[in-house]
Amino acid sequence: MPVAGKLQKYLDQANIPYDVVMHRHSATSLRSADQARIEPSCLAKGVLLEDNANERQYMMVVVPANHRVQLADLARHAGRQVHLAAETDAAALFPDCETGAIPPVGPAYGIETVWEDSLMGQPVLYFEGGDHECLVRVNAKDFLKLLPNCPHGHFSTPTH
Repeated sequence: MPVAGKLQKYLDQANIPYDVVMHRHSATSLRSADQARIEPSCLAKGVLLEDNANERQYMMVVVPANHRVQLADLARHAGRQVHLAAETDAAALFPDCETGAIPPVGPAYGIETVWEDSLMGQPVLYFEGGDHECLVRVNAKDFLKLLPNCPHGHFSTPTH
């Protein structure tokens, strides 16, 4: 499965040019970056969160692969507390994707999305296409077109 069906349709409808970069199977975004021989700061990963007060209300946070979401900073930014969603929730929300390989394009799946400002320091971004063996490559400015009106800010820190 090169690109998840819903994601491909979203990219096509937005008229966003993209390339698919195949790599050896990998279980994490950092390993995907390594396998594809790209800088982890150029790989946008989606982290699915659930609202603490409203069960089954989700938010996707998009950060570089080498960053960790700072939940306290995100809570101040979003105005509410959130926690990591369960893998079963992600599977239900992204039925055309393999577990752990969700594309960081929440609007394509009807999920509220916020993104980390540091992503825009890159000219080109890569992201999971829905499985553990392909990445989608787009210009960073085009990536923003996939997140129309999505809020952004600083709420992550590099892991190394």
